[in-house]
Amino acid sequence: MSAPFPEAAVAFGGITDHQRLRTSRIASVLGNRLGSSALDYAVAHHLLEGAEQAARARDADRLAWYRHTTVRDLTHLSAGPHIVLSPCPADLLRSEISETAYYLIGPDTNPAPPEAFGLVRAAIASATEHGFRTLLTQHAPVVCLLNRRRLDETLHSWALTCLPGTVFTDYTAHPEVLARDLIHEAAHNWLNDALAAYDVSLPADVNFFSPWRGTPRPIYGFLHACWAFSLTVMYVRKARRSATGAVTPFLDAHLRQQAVQFAAAAECLDQALAYVPANEIRERIGRAVGKVVGPP
Repeated sequence: MSAPFPEAAVAFGGITDHQRLRTSRIASVLGNRLGSSALDYAVAHHLLEGAEQAARARDADRLAWYRHTTVRDLTHLSAGPHIVLSPCPADLLRSEISETAYYLIGPDTNPAPPEAFGLVRAAIASATEHGFRTLLTQHAPVVCLLNRRRLDETLHSWALTCLPGTVFTDYTAHPEVLARDLIHEAAHNWLNDALAAYDVSLPADVNFFSPWRGTPRPIYGFLHACWAFSLTVMYVRKARRSATGAVTPFLDAHLRQQAVQFAAAAECLDQALAYVPANEIRERIGRAVGKVVGPP
């Protein structure tokens, strides 16, 4: 790899090809003229799901909007290569596609407030400074900010396989914390894309103990945790050096907690990785965890 880790680890030609092919297929289904960027890929899944819901509801106007809208029509929601959303809790959806709440871009989607755009820009700038620009551009081009929290409150974030490239997350006033959580969820999106690009199926009946959940988890969940948390640790180690104020002990606590988790998880990582037939994926996950369990 010519570029330093993690940029080189997430710059993955197989994923780019997978994203472009998937976007092209969705555009064909919708009769749309989508582009080939990572943002097009993420938006395409919003359009596909929205169109399906509109069709079921027999809402012809809404269906037409989802079929004809492109990324170029959504510049009012954009902050650079990212779309920033800030929906009301009442606008979150639940359906058969996900037990977890989610939100779809639609004709009634309003721009996020200026402070939300500013926070996302600052978080992306911090992530970029420390080597995670490619990850966030390719795997978190749609950012959905949910509930504002204090540092002493629990932060929830998630990504959904049905909406790749979209990250749902609570947030604080500190861009370093948002950057950490965007990196974490973007890592999940990356691994889902990588597994799909290489057509990898992992056995559901083989489990490894996950210290993050405190329970055995299938290989899929175990490797997802190892990959996503390893990238957040790499980011936090770097961001911690320039952090000031109340966020500093918060980041320190995250590193202490993760050191304990990885000490337990690393023992069976090689066994779990042996079930992954794609060397490109095995190498990246193993190298990432190796950087975390080794010296900073």
